[in-house]
Amino acid sequence: MDITNQTRVTEFIFLGFPGVLHLRITLFVIFLIVYLLSLMGNILIIFIVVLDSTLQTPMYIFLGNLSFLEIWYTTATVPKLLDTCLSQAVTISVSGCITQYYFFFYMGATECILLAVMAYDRYLAICSPLHYSLLMSILICLWFSAGSWIGGFTSPLLSTILISHLNFCGPQKINHFFCDSDPIFKLSCSDTFFGRGLELHM
Repeated sequence: MDITNQTRVTEFIFLGFPGVLHLRITLFVIFLIVYLLSLMGNILIIFIVVLDSTLQTPMYIFLGNLSFLEIWYTTATVPKLLDTCLSQAVTISVSGCITQYYFFFYMGATECILLAVMAYDRYLAICSPLHYSLLMSILICLWFSAGSWIGGFTSPLLSTILISHLNFCGPQKINHFFCDSDPIFKLSCSDTFFGRGLELHM
């Protein structure tokens, strides 16, 4: 908690990458290429799973679900990363920062749950191959997928609500390329004890 400057902050400033312009442009091109390749690869996986009827099994449905998740996971942070490569300082509103924080951790929590479900699916396929089709039908697979998204949605909800009630007062600079919890807590002039404690349990 910092009480040095009590001016209310309405936006944060990402400091960006230090260095000369041609180095930042090089980083921009590299990150953009990796981002576009990631998007194309994940979209390709989704199309293949949807179009090929032989791949519409639980394992590939989970894989398509994971690819769909990865598209949104990277899109939550990479556009601001690309912006900070070109500009020395990029601004984001406090509400935009909290929204980015929520979606980043929503996708992260969903990914963790989905990977656990995929591990369980493979466990059933290996340890109970004769009963696998009964234990993991397409309907059960879809229920597990929906449960992963719902569980991921609720996981960062409380910490996001706590962060949205924090007061922020200068300095408003974030030495990062997206709104992570630690930089947000450092910029708060409110008590962050409960928010940090909750984050340790997530």
